[in-house]
Amino acid sequence: MAKCAICEKAAHFGIKVSHSHRRSNKMWKANVKSVKVKVNGGTQRMYVCTSCLRSGLVERA
Repeated sequence: MAKCAICEKAAHFGIKVSHSHRRSNKMWKANVKSVKVKVNGGTQRMYVCTSCLRSGLVERA
């Protein structure tokens, strides 16, 4: 499950092309970490992407 609970960034799909131009499906997953976050005065464990952690959108517990 690579989906951020804050910005809802998730996996996206594309096509991988080799040197000989053979094509196959590819999936890029979001860089998601399981962290303890302060929510409504308490703590809660949720999946948050690293861009939300670095930008300060969440406060770690």
